[in-house]
Amino acid sequence: MTIIIYLIPISLLLGALALIGFVWTVRSGQYDDLEGERYRILEEDAGPSRMDDQENKSVK
Repeated sequence: MTIIIYLIPISLLLGALALIGFVWTVRSGQYDDLEGERYRILEEDAGPSRMDDQENKSVK
């Protein structure tokens, strides 16, 4: 029964850490755009950059 004296503060500490972590992720914007990430893979790229074109010409 004396083990409860140790387990209750430890569980409260872990719960507080989880809550602090969740609040930190919400404030940093981790959950802002959940739908956009799903469709980003389907969008086409703008194409190769100008730097890539210049490097390819110098190799030829």
